[in-house]
Amino acid sequence: MVGQLLERFCMFLRLLIGALTMLLALPVAAQVIARYTGLIPVYLWTEELATFIFVWVVMIGSMIAVWDGTHFNVEVLPRAKSPFLKLLQNGFVLVLLILFGLLFAWYGIEYTKFGSIQNSVMMGANMAVTHVSVPLAGLVWSIFASYRLSEAIQEYRQHRTGS
Repeated sequence: MVGQLLERFCMFLRLLIGALTMLLALPVAAQVIARYTGLIPVYLWTEELATFIFVWVVMIGSMIAVWDGTHFNVEVLPRAKSPFLKLLQNGFVLVLLILFGLLFAWYGIEYTKFGSIQNSVMMGANMAVTHVSVPLAGLVWSIFASYRLSEAIQEYRQHRTGS
């Protein structure tokens, strides 16, 4: 049941990242048209808007990557053959990911507070709009990685008992 709920949340994230990517095309297109054709005036706020959207696209993409298991992963040791060593290898990565996510969430709160006292230069938007993506991503990474760790443990238990 938890897995289905998390899968639905990840599907929402996929839809959101698609919508944001389409939305990102608008200010970028306006910048290109303004700079190279002169048909419309150069609006500097479009660059800020593109940056804000891009930050969210990256952070949401990282959340999806953790759920899908496609996050950055360096394999130093060969893939384990035994179920226990496989659990140790995957579990080690997932535990580190949980801890890293919790660090992002914890220190991201202060980062967001810092952003909340600043406004962007051109749009005048509160910088907390982008800064809040850091603790949110860290929290989601930790939740997704915790679930994947519980799945890995469950898989090992099933293999060990032979069921």
